[in-house]
Amino acid sequence: MKSGIPSLNLPADAGLPASGTTPAAGLQAVLDNLDALVYVSDFQTHELLYMNAYGRRIWGNIEGRKCWQVLQDSDGPCSFCTNHLLLAEDGTPNPPHVWEFQNQLDNHWYQRRDQAIRWTDGRLVRLEIATDITRRKQVELELQEAHQQARAAALEDELTGLHNRRAFYEFGGQLLRHAKRHASPLTMVMMDLDYFKQVNDTYGHDAGDEVLRQIARLLQNRVRESDIVARLGGEEFALLLPDTTMGEAIELTERMLEMLNELVIQHKGRSIRASASFGITRLIVGDQTLEDLMHRADRALYQSKDQGRGRVNTCSD
Repeated sequence: MKSGIPSLNLPADAGLPASGTTPAAGLQAVLDNLDALVYVSDFQTHELLYMNAYGRRIWGNIEGRKCWQVLQDSDGPCSFCTNHLLLAEDGTPNPPHVWEFQNQLDNHWYQRRDQAIRWTDGRLVRLEIATDITRRKQVELELQEAHQQARAAALEDELTGLHNRRAFYEFGGQLLRHAKRHASPLTMVMMDLDYFKQVNDTYGHDAGDEVLRQIARLLQNRVRESDIVARLGGEEFALLLPDTTMGEAIELTERMLEMLNELVIQHKGRSIRASASFGITRLIVGDQTLEDLMHRADRALYQSKDQGRGRVNTCSD
């Protein structure tokens, strides 16, 4: 199947018919052997004046019917009609307009070449040549999806499904710039599991992995879609909360700590409990990068560790 649209610029005397006449045999043979739909419709009334064999095989008799009745089974002109793009302001034809479109009747993709020309009787008509590009489009969409999946995989922590460190910096940088531009609050929470090495040593690394997965699920269930939650590596997690004050971040973090303390993780018949320490900071004047916030949040986190772990501390400057 051809993947492009033939370049046909048909003048008024090209031999295409007014309704009910027969075109020159040579031109008729060319048009009927194209692996593409060719049709002509009146620019004002949308009445179909001509359709080649490709189109007639699919849509049948066109006599007395309008383009939107035949091609879209519609009761009025198409909302996506391009007629307004085919004429210049002075009423003269523009160059052909080429675009891609998915027909909702057959779900096929078409590359369409639309052009305003003069018909044999002098009236203005729309000439369209539409090539079925469904196979090519499917390949393009599959490649696009593969690229998106590859990008998502590169930004996702494989174990927990959370954002990874790379994603945290990429998306977090966007939130930081937005907050600075609009002078809106932004808070960061750093979280580190307490005594996680003991979990691995006592229960095994597969148990440690299950602990990380369930804690990740707990965090995801407590944040909004606009928030960023990431596993930065090992047992270290981070949350970035746009439009969130320090007080709101403290309330959220203390609630997460309570839920974490209540969490009992079952693994191979054994019950495992986890603990975590938290550090919170907020965006302040002078912050330029995420690292500025992370340094303060880390200081607050290590205060929590020094004070006995399993608690929340803040650092605002």
